[in-house]
Amino acid sequence: MSSLDGVAHPELPRNAWRIDMSSRSLRVWVRVFLTASSIAVLVAAIGPVARADDSAALLKAMADYTAGQKSITASFDSDIEVITPELEKIQLSSSGQFKMTRPDKLRVKRTGGYADVELVYNGKTVSLYGNNAKAYVQADMPGTVDQLIDGIQAKTGGALPGADLLLSNSFEVLTSDIIEGHHVGQGVVDGIECEHLAFRGHDTDWQIWIQAGAQPIPRKYVITSKTLAGAPQYSLRIKDWKTDAIADAAAFDFKPPEGAIKASLEDDVMLEFDEVPPGIAAGASK
Repeated sequence: MSSLDGVAHPELPRNAWRIDMSSRSLRVWVRVFLTASSIAVLVAAIGPVARADDSAALLKAMADYTAGQKSITASFDSDIEVITPELEKIQLSSSGQFKMTRPDKLRVKRTGGYADVELVYNGKTVSLYGNNAKAYVQADMPGTVDQLIDGIQAKTGGALPGADLLLSNSFEVLTSDIIEGHHVGQGVVDGIECEHLAFRGHDTDWQIWIQAGAQPIPRKYVITSKTLAGAPQYSLRIKDWKTDAIADAAAFDFKPPEGAIKASLEDDVMLEFDEVPPGIAAGASK
């Protein structure tokens, strides 16, 4: 006899409870299936929803959001690691601000221990001013911010780390050399909850922390070189992100400070524009 409720009941066969649970489970699963079906119909009506662990979808959402902003202003902190001729890893830090109005206005200022530089672009002319050298260079580069970034990288042979986050086709550029990627999980950058993604390429691995929620703002970006000994890294942390004010076009016109001299790209004074002082990196001239 069994007595679960204080009332005596005849003993049930050993498998009776299993049979009852099976039928109960069946009813539960039917209700779950109907609920899931209703959700599926609702999702189909709304459109595709990115999974929280889908690295490509999260990166695409960030790229689309950034490309869709007419105006962006922000500040940043950056760190670059270099390997000395003695194979010692050294990290150099700088901070700066940037403002951009699509499609053809950009102003970036960066101040570090070895360079205090500013880039100004008004859609026709790009100007680069070095405060330490009290000198500037200029070049005619009519076009867009995208074309400016591509042009600088093509003419100098160097990269502009972080600039690819501002491109209108940043998703295509960021994923052009990807071998694999995955969603690491959640992280917090400057008190902001972020989605942490990691990607592997042929020459570099990189990570990005994207603000969670309706505004997928890039908050941290780390690039690791795999072709150099010691695997030096470049990291960028973005703060004070604003998209609600379009800067006056005059803010993108460069006016040389009093006493500044105009130099050429071939002049030695251009060394003053480099974030890394001469002689500190392996292979650099002393």
